[in-house]
Amino acid sequence: MAAAVLGLGVVLSGPGVATASAAGPVVTRAALDPALVAGRGANVAFAEQEAENATTNGTVIGPDRAAYTLPSEASGRKAVRLTPGQHVEFVLPAAANAINVRYSIPDAPDGGGITAPLQVTVNGKDRKTMTLTSQYAWLYNQYPFSNDPNGDLLHPDWWITECACVPSATTPAPVITKPFRPSHFYDEQRLLLGKKYRAGDKVRLTVPAGSNAAWTVVDLLDSELVGAPHVRLVAANVLLFGADPLGRRDSADAFDKAIAFAKKSHLKVYVPPGVYQVNRHIIVDNVTIEGAGNWYTIIKGKEVALNPPAPDGSVHTGVGFYGKDASAGGSGNVHLSGFTIEGDVRERVDTDQVNGIGGAMSNSTIDGLYIRHTKVGLWFDGPMNNVKVTNNIVVDQIADALNFHIGVTNSLVSNNFVRNTGDDGLAMWAEKTTNANNTFDHNTVQTPVLANGIAIYGGKDNTISNNLVADPIREGSGIQVGSRFGAEPFTGSMWITNNTTVRAGTYELNWNIGLGAIWFYALEKNIDANIQVVGNHFLDNGYNAIMLVSEWSVKDLYSITNVHFKNIRVDGTGTSVVSARVKGSATFENVDARNVGAVGVNNCGSFNFPPTGSEFSLTDLGGNDGGGTTGPWLAPWELPNTITCDDRPPVVTPPAPSPW
Repeated sequence: MAAAVLGLGVVLSGPGVATASAAGPVVTRAALDPALVAGRGANVAFAEQEAENATTNGTVIGPDRAAYTLPSEASGRKAVRLTPGQHVEFVLPAAANAINVRYSIPDAPDGGGITAPLQVTVNGKDRKTMTLTSQYAWLYNQYPFSNDPNGDLLHPDWWITECACVPSATTPAPVITKPFRPSHFYDEQRLLLGKKYRAGDKVRLTVPAGSNAAWTVVDLLDSELVGAPHVRLVAANVLLFGADPLGRRDSADAFDKAIAFAKKSHLKVYVPPGVYQVNRHIIVDNVTIEGAGNWYTIIKGKEVALNPPAPDGSVHTGVGFYGKDASAGGSGNVHLSGFTIEGDVRERVDTDQVNGIGGAMSNSTIDGLYIRHTKVGLWFDGPMNNVKVTNNIVVDQIADALNFHIGVTNSLVSNNFVRNTGDDGLAMWAEKTTNANNTFDHNTVQTPVLANGIAIYGGKDNTISNNLVADPIREGSGIQVGSRFGAEPFTGSMWITNNTTVRAGTYELNWNIGLGAIWFYALEKNIDANIQVVGNHFLDNGYNAIMLVSEWSVKDLYSITNVHFKNIRVDGTGTSVVSARVKGSATFENVDARNVGAVGVNNCGSFNFPPTGSEFSLTDLGGNDGGGTTGPWLAPWELPNTITCDDRPPVVTPPAPSPW
């Protein structure tokens, strides 16, 4: 087993000898030239530098877009593999006193992870040691996944692509390679350097010669100049109520006492620098809690088994700040800012409430938090109204970064940075009660291991704008609009405007086809709201840029109509610009494409192939220019509903995006 894990997905750059970059720093955003995504995504305090652009005596791995490999989950689909004694060196692009390293190290042979050192030096001195861990990485098998690399199939009665069969119904039984479907390889680690370094100084990451990690993959380095801790002198300071800033004792009761005093005295709660152990939910209502900044105030908890399970079905609890349940009226006037929430979640249990932020919070703000190692960073169960989620960093989640679930209205998610989720990055799920008038704006979502960067499941009058979504790994898209998971229908309008996706459009394992960078999916209901897709850029698409689809079993029941694409740029597709596998229609105006790998429109309709043409119609409103090897992407002969059905054409790797 160890050999299978150690060699996983190593794709050498060149002959595998040492690689090196130019001497200067290369700063990117989602592994792109920042000029290509100007004005889109989150405005963050750190500078991102990809390891493959740095100087190294290790080996560049990638590029690779096939799931279950180390390079496929790396930002930009490349990283650097180091063995003991090797290093990668970054040149600081600006003054910095803190770094964050995204990395992967092997799992233990029987699962559960290992720890290993990584040495950090600046200009060859000031050595510090980071302790890396794979305890929160490495999931295996079928949903909801396992920590056991040697485990048999969790669902032998499910059809799997690997054998194109249902294993339990197949004779002779297929041999399934173990570990089966390894994923979620990466984690991140922050480090305060203790002093301010200048632009041009060199940060070297070295794997010590005696490391017990056979290899260490470095994906990227974020560098940042962190300001002084925030101080609030007149406040309910948690230290005065018995909180332990060294993390030796559980401080949950002290937090409760500080909150109660603050509410009675009309004060804010202040959490000074330190590491505070909190192993359960802190219930918040009508209170403001401020930390000293998310580099300084760390609220960290262990996952605790519940026996018996909680009434909501949770079998674990852990650190989290929760509003009251909506059935109890929810919470209001909650304001949380300036601290880290660090959980201890290593497995996916969907009934567990082990999220960083949870419950219902109306008229509330969540700002400047750093959340990692929880199940979902922020999972809101409404109905609730008017919450603003801004300027947060959410990384290394087992499931979503954020989900507006059940009747969330008039709320904003803006300027948040998300990386390495185990499910949708940002989601609105209108289950039972619709979501309405919400906006996801200027967020960055990178490398969701499963599912989508941004997903909208039902709702009314919601907006997705100015976001940057990069590198979804498998069975998802950059942006999905889906009638599924029991969601209420789409009504009113939806605006999907001025977003950029890059290296999106993944392989759908169950359907054995490639998806679009934006994906409309009518599984349970028609999608017929007024949907305006305007000003978006779909860059370096693995398969299609735009996909509209229904599931085979309901292909004659549901349709997608009233979708309007305007002022779109498509730069590079592995296959088509548009893939239609559903009945319905859409309009296209000023959709410009280049570097198209297959016929511009793959139009299968609902696969009945009537003599009158496809059941899906495209309306050309003018200005649809460009194309690829097959000519104009939206040629007159394809309109309105010519059948051009080829779901699985050869995939052409697009060139890297460039200025338009």
